[in-house]
Amino acid sequence: METKLTHLDKNDNPTIVDVSAKQVTYRTATAQSIVVLPDEVLQHLVNGELQTKKGAVFQTAIIAGIMAAKKTGDLIPLCHPLGMDNCQVTIQMSANNEVVITCTASITAKTGIEMEALVGASMAALTVYDMCKAMSHDIVIKETRLISKTGGKHDFNRS
Repeated sequence: METKLTHLDKNDNPTIVDVSAKQVTYRTATAQSIVVLPDEVLQHLVNGELQTKKGAVFQTAIIAGIMAAKKTGDLIPLCHPLGMDNCQVTIQMSANNEVVITCTASITAKTGIEMEALVGASMAALTVYDMCKAMSHDIVIKETRLISKTGGKHDFNRS
């Protein structure tokens, strides 16, 4: 079975996807990024927050993630500019001392919001890196992936 790429026209030229015939539905997407911090950074973790000379790392990363999600249409070529209904970024430490960043975005529209959630989680992870790099360059952004999406042609949920 051949999969047709949605961002190519009949002449294989780049194009934005025409969503004019799609139904408006409530859509959500959740993405996650995981950041691994070395011990020399983790020793600055106090009451669930990393404090650096640049300020509160997780609080700044949350704001950066939301701001980036709002700009997704400007950052990703051929991505529709969307006015999100909501965007939530959460950051917590896992049992493995990894920083788990989750971005959930929602919209009532004709097109999905997965890219906004992925961009939000990614930018929050990059902000953690930027704010902590003076303490160590051994920071690893281990993975960014879609966790779930609802409201389009196909729902998705990573078990």
